[in-house]
Amino acid sequence: MPYFQFDIDIRGPILTAITSISFLGMGIMGSAMAFNLLKGGKDVRVWNRNQSRPVLAELAAAGAQVVASLDDCIADADVIFTCLGDENDVVSCLTGPAPSVLACAKKAAIVVDFSTIGPEAARIVSDRLAHAGLGFLDAPVTGGDVGARNATLTIMVGGNADDYAAVLPLFELLGKNIRHCGSAGAGQALKLCNQVLCAVNMVSVCEAFALADKLGLERALVVDVLQNGAGGSWALANLGQRILNGDLKPAFSLRNMLKDLRLVFASIEDDDDPARRQFLPGTALSVELFAEVAASADTAPDALGTQSMIKAYDKKKL
Repeated sequence: MPYFQFDIDIRGPILTAITSISFLGMGIMGSAMAFNLLKGGKDVRVWNRNQSRPVLAELAAAGAQVVASLDDCIADADVIFTCLGDENDVVSCLTGPAPSVLACAKKAAIVVDFSTIGPEAARIVSDRLAHAGLGFLDAPVTGGDVGARNATLTIMVGGNADDYAAVLPLFELLGKNIRHCGSAGAGQALKLCNQVLCAVNMVSVCEAFALADKLGLERALVVDVLQNGAGGSWALANLGQRILNGDLKPAFSLRNMLKDLRLVFASIEDDDDPARRQFLPGTALSVELFAEVAASADTAPDALGTQSMIKAYDKKKL
């Protein structure tokens, strides 16, 4: 039975009132979510490792308190949201030596991580924070930059049910489809399933375009006519349209997708059975195609979205 179906109750008192909110990580997703908390009338302190990002000035103009140091940002915070990089960044920021959330947060604070870090890392973070009297919710999201800006994200949450109930009013300022999936790691497990859907859907969009090219059809017909049919998908309607517009900028970056798919295979592989990758052949193909684009791109993988997979198909056509 999966470990993420169980909670270990080693915390002290559960937070009952939220008056102070901090948010760490002002990338594309984190900054959009911080704006929506401000629009919802919340006072928010924000921190970003790179203090030169222009969005920090925009957040300050919108009413956020931009703080230069992590420890000052989270001082006395009841809820600490994080939207960071990979699992190593998250584990270090949350549970590493000072300054870290573990070292600097007040007792009974609830830490909510929106990053995609995989079930194992979420369980590790949850356990370490619980021993320090802190709550933890792994709450990865899907919906892309559009969903983050429009507060229509899907939020998949793992962790203590009481912590979830306490933070739910804030989640409702950020998303429309919010689900408590189980205890620590459950949100991450469902997010990995989502990334498999996203990756394989992108293969299908690109292959439909490749077939349309071969049969002498305009690619626009694939999007305009088929997006509402049985083969339609969010990827076709949104990322397919971006491909038509020649827009390969990230709604979700190529680098992050490759990271997430690495976590997918890490969650099912072990030293005794390295062939487990064959268990997900469609996902394995998407990794090959994404990696091909990343290796041949003139720009960094951060500058390309997952729709850049089309470059691999266009190259094969030449």
